Amino acid sequence: MFFSAVRENCAYHYRHCREYSKILKRSGFRPGHLESSRDIGRIPVLPTLFFKHHDIHSIAPECTWLKTTSSGTSGTASQVNFDGGALLCGLGMVARTVSKRGLLSLRPARYVIFGYEPHRDNRTAVARSTFGATFFAPPLSRDYALIYRQGQYIPNLEHVMDRLCRYSHGAVPVRILGFPSYAYFALKQMEERGIHLTLPGGSKMILSGGWKQFEGQKVNKEVLYGLARRVLGIEDKDVAEFFSAAEHPVLYCDCRNHHFHVPVYSQVIIRDIKTMEPLGYGRPGLVNLITPMIKAVPVLSVMTDDVGVLHVGKECGCGIDAPYLELLGRAGVSGIKTCAAGAQDILNGTYGKEAAR
Repeated sequence: MFFSAVRENCAYHYRHCREYSKILKRSGFRPGHLESSRDIGRIPVLPTLFFKHHDIHSIAPECTWLKTTSSGTSGTASQVNFDGGALLCGLGMVARTVSKRGLLSLRPARYVIFGYEPHRDNRTAVARSTFGATFFAPPLSRDYALIYRQGQYIPNLEHVMDRLCRYSHGAVPVRILGFPSYAYFALKQMEERGIHLTLPGGSKMILSGGWKQFEGQKVNKEVLYGLARRVLGIEDKDVAEFFSAAEHPVLYCDCRNHHFHVPVYSQVIIRDIKTMEPLGYGRPGLVNLITPMIKAVPVLSVMTDDVGVLHVGKECGCGIDAPYLELLGRAGVSGIKTCAAGAQDILNGTYGKEAAR
């Protein structure tokens, strides 16, 4: 079923997106070359960096249902639009995924969010998805660590730390959402001040969005989860983490062993950083994400700037057989820029001319 959807999606973008069709043709690839699932790795990949500089689409933007952007940490942002089918499929995907992880509840909760306060000018996927997560349990309140003031976001960690202390004396569960970086900075400050709380039963911490510009200060999961246990009284079983991307809006939710098993909506290929050839299990490389979910924008096969390793699912021990992705960090941008430049050369009609000289 997944292969059929990939083949159909590739053919759709080939017919409806002039730029994507041109990239495929100049790469010597046609949708008809997809004869079996083994051919999925042959689909030309478009790096996320390419979408930050090119607004290409297969459905006119005015005919789409939702417009989102990437965070734009590097200074520029990708724009990805959702057609109606993709949006409905995505909502079903999220509901099934978080339900299976035990994150849906009818019991009201207070939300402390280490992320962006909503604002009409903020259309980032991470802000919208985090706000959506505040409906996993009925929200009684929402407190944000990044507040919008005078046209920009500023950190307000003291506010959320104060709220955590106040809510620890109540009976309503607290759900902590957002960036692991800001959660870590706040919990570290609280521990340094000797603050150790016990949040009400049913409280959870749900992290997403990665470390972004704080990649150099990133700590491993065990350190962060240990802080949550010591400072907030949240046990490991009540911590969940999401992985996704604006250019690949598939929800990867960790299992009880905190591994990102590849969902049925996607496929992950690890590629050699220099040759871009697919690698097998256990070998680190660039993370290539594939999903046929969206028709509005040709994000069928995208290359991220993440370095990761794909593992055999049974190695996890959680009972899920699907392979799982281990993220190791970010790659240097040079290789990604080269890949993006190759796509740009194709669009400009200059691909291969330098080599022919």
